[in-house]
Amino acid sequence: MSATPPPRQLPLDLGHRADYSRDHLIVSDANAAAVAMIDRWPDWPAPVVVLAGPTGSGKTHLADIWRARAAAIAPAVGDIAAVDPAVLAERPILVDGIAPGAFDETALFHLINAVRAAGSSLLLTSRHFPAAWGIGLADLNSRLKAATLVEIGEPDDRLLAGVITKLFADRQIEIERHVVQYLIARIERSLSTANRVVERLDRAAMEQKCRISRALAAQVIGAMDAGQGGLDL
Repeated sequence: MSATPPPRQLPLDLGHRADYSRDHLIVSDANAAAVAMIDRWPDWPAPVVVLAGPTGSGKTHLADIWRARAAAIAPAVGDIAAVDPAVLAERPILVDGIAPGAFDETALFHLINAVRAAGSSLLLTSRHFPAAWGIGLADLNSRLKAATLVEIGEPDDRLLAGVITKLFADRQIEIERHVVQYLIARIERSLSTANRVVERLDRAAMEQKCRISRALAAQVIGAMDAGQGGLDL
């Protein structure tokens, strides 16, 4: 008879607090220009700044840092027409996630005019620069051509390694460098993927009552590549 495998420990989701403050932001060549622009506020070269980069590059993280620092209001893309221009005299504005064809061009045009008139600031984030937004309103195109454009690239090795190490540290876990290097060589180059991998590794280590090793990392990545939602490792 085969031996019955020992029961796995089911981890309790006790939660943890990830520190996303500016002091703990990881900076590399991939995001240095964007970080510098966020740090430079309110001394921006133009009232409107567009931060563009691929999914998982950290745009929203940087935007949240700026929003907190500037005490900015942050309406959803679909709500920009409802922003009271009088508010802009006292508070900047963040619109996170502009997508081609998925916003009101007239509303954005009027918002930019209100920001300029109030001497305020507007930060827009998108996966694409305005030239790829498919804008049909000539006046809006003109306004956006005067904006400052900043690109944030896909996370490079230095940024991914720093983020993964920090995510483990947020969970009070010391991770060996060779495990980090193994992970960054194999996962999708996005900060959101790094977060999912760290979460699943932590859970798998608790279930199996083992340390986080290269072998465990291989199991977790294999399960993710196979599209397994859980961790039946």
